[in-house]
Amino acid sequence: MNGEEEFFDAVTEANQKITGMIDLDTNKSTRSGKSGERPSQENGIQKHRTALPAPMFTRSDFSVWSILKKCIGLELSKITMPIAFNEPLSFLQRITEYMEHVYLIHRASRQTQPLERMQSVAAFAVSAVASQWERTGKPFNPLLGETYELIREDLGFRFISEQVSHHPPISAFYSEGLKQDFAFHGSIYPKLKFWGKSVEAEPRGTITLELLGHNEAYTWTNPTCCVHNVIIGKLWIEQYGVVEILNHRTGDKCVLNFKPCGLFGKELHRVEGHIQDKNKKKLFIIYGKWTECLWGIEPASYESFRKQEKRGDQLRKAQLDGGPERPDSDVADDMPVAQETVQVIPGSKLLWRINSRPPNSAQMYNFTSFTVSLNELESGMEKTLPPTDCRLRPDIRGMENGNMDLASQEKERLEEKQREARRERAKEETEWRTRWFYPGDNPYTGASDWLYAGDYFERNFSDCPDIY
Repeated sequence: MNGEEEFFDAVTEANQKITGMIDLDTNKSTRSGKSGERPSQENGIQKHRTALPAPMFTRSDFSVWSILKKCIGLELSKITMPIAFNEPLSFLQRITEYMEHVYLIHRASRQTQPLERMQSVAAFAVSAVASQWERTGKPFNPLLGETYELIREDLGFRFISEQVSHHPPISAFYSEGLKQDFAFHGSIYPKLKFWGKSVEAEPRGTITLELLGHNEAYTWTNPTCCVHNVIIGKLWIEQYGVVEILNHRTGDKCVLNFKPCGLFGKELHRVEGHIQDKNKKKLFIIYGKWTECLWGIEPASYESFRKQEKRGDQLRKAQLDGGPERPDSDVADDMPVAQETVQVIPGSKLLWRINSRPPNSAQMYNFTSFTVSLNELESGMEKTLPPTDCRLRPDIRGMENGNMDLASQEKERLEEKQREARRERAKEETEWRTRWFYPGDNPYTGASDWLYAGDYFERNFSDCPDIY
């Protein structure tokens, strides 16, 4: 068997077992009954769980260096990683976190002016990566044919995703508003590389948002995410790169610069950009932090403020720029100290603010309240889900419940079952057939994409594969 053709991320020799089930929820008034039991409905809206069944385990006893030291500069999808560095979610569920601030899409759908709509779409694009803040755990690689669905009537959307390719790993998704106000879709091909002290994730693939009531389509790609100190030191995350959001009907474009932390961490988490029309005239300035909030202001007011600020800042800036650069070394990259919160320029308007995380988030892989609910298996749900849904994966379920031995054993079993299925297809000379998406060209960019075939929510799952 050719090792270069393998694609898996679990090992059995790196296990850690957590005994007992601990209820981490600090707000007992919002829950009732046993740990993990969902509260009753209020006003007809389904309430979701507020804690995981078991706490996050410590990773301090694991050395990832023995695994990664020979992989500097290589693509990580073929490298075996200890399950201890995972989080109890599939990458398909991680993609679903784009929808946490879906109210921004609904707001854009209601707005009458293209400039206002672009402001809301830009805020949504930034909010879509906000849940990655302090999320240093690796999601499970989806198995070929794995799916995930989420219906949130309270938030006004439904979502479906499928792992459509194994080599390379490609995840396709489609979401729509329950009032037919939008369609949000794309395919993601994350490219992971190890650079000695950090892991860089380049999110290849186009994201498309259609505002159906305005006959508008917006496309963009996400910024690059980097996790520092994967060998020694405290893990920390930054996002960097330029994100361009194009309105294909009007020609308006939003250019967002996710800034690298820079010397002394001055630019850590900062986002700056602007909206321009098809003639490249700046219409609106956007600034903030992807971990906190996003503000916007008219260009004239922004430039006036910056000129005043520059006059009083020149001396301090010269002193900072004259400082020595830190040489590269084998020691950990110091986590930059977060600078003061976003300075709001007079006359600005708030475009988006991040949701507060639950008080026990640090003990739950730094999940948001929205994320905590993603792997919840509600009563009776197994009868309506396809057998390929992430919630039914025994390795992820075992990890969520704190049973690391079971999780690692099941991970190994599932991956061997996947490899055996691939060998059988090669022997029989048959091709894998996707269920809910098909390869095609993005209707707006012309780039290769995976398009939703429809009919998932008709719930005819009789031909779904047995992957678990």
